[in-house]
Amino acid sequence: MVHVGIGYDVHQLVAGRKLVLGGVEIPHPKGLDGHSDADALMHAICDAVLGALGEEDIGHFFPNTDPRWKGVPSKTFLAEAARIVALRNGKIVNVDATLIAQAPKVYPYIAEMKRRIAAALDVSEKQIGVKATTNELMGFIGREEGIAAMAVASVNLPE
Repeated sequence: MVHVGIGYDVHQLVAGRKLVLGGVEIPHPKGLDGHSDADALMHAICDAVLGALGEEDIGHFFPNTDPRWKGVPSKTFLAEAARIVALRNGKIVNVDATLIAQAPKVYPYIAEMKRRIAAALDVSEKQIGVKATTNELMGFIGREEGIAAMAVASVNLPE
């Protein structure tokens, strides 16, 4: 039976941090603030996969109060979500995600993001969709104060 989960994440842009989205470091004067690498795209995907399993969110598994996760690359979180799927004899069917950022333009990096997300989840790149949009200069995203991501994941689980 196919189960679907959704995920959403948002982080503030701050000076002095690297910008990492989809596991790819993107040149930008600001990066996302967070306990791990603050990769909002991978965090949203992780929540979507966990949601398809009926599990709690990423913060339950990797709390930002735990020093073990400080600075950890978010591919670690995706790999753990995929491991939980496999423990339940499930298979990730597909993931579709959207980045919402006024800047930087991420289109040149999407192919590499898909490769890294697929590798972390141990699936084919054909099973991963990544898109990007702006917020048309509106709100905190439009003012370039933060970046958000949303994702859906479908997981085939035995009945």
